[in-house]
Amino acid sequence: MKFFGKPRSQTAAFLPLCLLFLRSLSPGHSHLYSNRYAGDNVIRLTPNTEEEAFVLKKICHQLKVDLWQPGGVSQISQGTVTDIHVPHNGSRALLTFLQEANIQYKILIEDLQKVLEKGSSLPAWRSRRSLSGYNYEVYHSLEEIQNWMHHLNKTHSGLIHMFSIGKSYEGRSLYVLKLGRRSRAYKRAVWMDCGIHAREWIGPAFCQWFVKEALLTYRSDPTMRKTLNHLYFYIMPVFNVDGYHFSWTNDRFWRKTRSRNSRFRCRGVDANRNWRVKWCDEGASMHPCDDTYCGPFPESEPEVKAVANFLRKHRKHITAYLSFHAYAQMLLYPYSYKYATIPNFSCVESAAYKAVNALRSVHGVQYRYGPASSTLYVSSGSSMDWAYKNGIPYTFAFELRDTGHFGFLLPETLIKPTCTETMLAVKNITMHLLKKCP
Repeated sequence: MKFFGKPRSQTAAFLPLCLLFLRSLSPGHSHLYSNRYAGDNVIRLTPNTEEEAFVLKKICHQLKVDLWQPGGVSQISQGTVTDIHVPHNGSRALLTFLQEANIQYKILIEDLQKVLEKGSSLPAWRSRRSLSGYNYEVYHSLEEIQNWMHHLNKTHSGLIHMFSIGKSYEGRSLYVLKLGRRSRAYKRAVWMDCGIHAREWIGPAFCQWFVKEALLTYRSDPTMRKTLNHLYFYIMPVFNVDGYHFSWTNDRFWRKTRSRNSRFRCRGVDANRNWRVKWCDEGASMHPCDDTYCGPFPESEPEVKAVANFLRKHRKHITAYLSFHAYAQMLLYPYSYKYATIPNFSCVESAAYKAVNALRSVHGVQYRYGPASSTLYVSSGSSMDWAYKNGIPYTFAFELRDTGHFGFLLPETLIKPTCTETMLAVKNITMHLLKKCP
């Protein structure tokens, strides 16, 4: 990593510099997937003052940069760690501007294409993976994941039942796996979804890993056996199916859904800002071209509406909602849309504390935990807050590895350690549910 900039900055000259810089640059990048990201940088900045934050926001808005952290431009403020993916045709001008403005930054990734090619097999080169030897330590396309689900449904009918809860905007089935030992007795359930944001590939990899581990260890591990005997798991390995598919075929860093907007050419809605809970307030954008666009109305996205309908229908027996994201190494719980303490804070906080300790015991990886608003940032219209507000007492969002070294391009070699430690955290939370805690 390289550090640049002077230790402190004068902010008076920022705006003229900023305007000169913006005029010098024309945004836009190649649409060829094969070599699309050659020479692109990912840089990290932390604004030291509100003036620096203001200038940074202005640049990001003007250039339509691909912001990796935080979720949206509005969330950039003094002290906020900000990771920006800069196209190769804009990086030199941007870095020069930052140096002249005395804004400190460091380069996290020098050439995005090289890291992309090194970290995982690109779609064009991938060999087919047969289901009999399904490899859980590589990233899989949507087609491969759905074939895997069909296969498990046929071969493990004692513990798995696959069903569809609707169709995506582009007409793809929204598949869910119901995992657990069938029983006539009333059983509580846990909902798990992965891949609400398309580019966060480690999420779907974990959902698949969880199912694999559950099936493999059901007979040998007393904790897993108890869990599957007493709980059902509804697992949605890929929530945002259209976006995930698009991140394999066109743009590796696509985040949103793929719905069309009648008035703008920009496509997609942030599926984690589209829920009917303080919808389109702080931390969400009303502009269709922004990555945190909340949509034209709550549950405008068929994927969000399908999951919300399912959770509404089954909320009486769904005790926990778990959503898997990347990247930040955090375990978050409500609220996300406001700074306030949830009524069952002590129970939820205790579960989070134990889960994070269990996770750390595997590879020593540190996770922060706490309310999403104060631990990460304020964001309205999230699935976690909605689930909590709709009567699901335990709702968590995991931000998986890492903290920015690879960002969204977590190498396939890190799938196993990431999933192994996360597995322990999830098992810990589910065991907590089986105890008497409101």
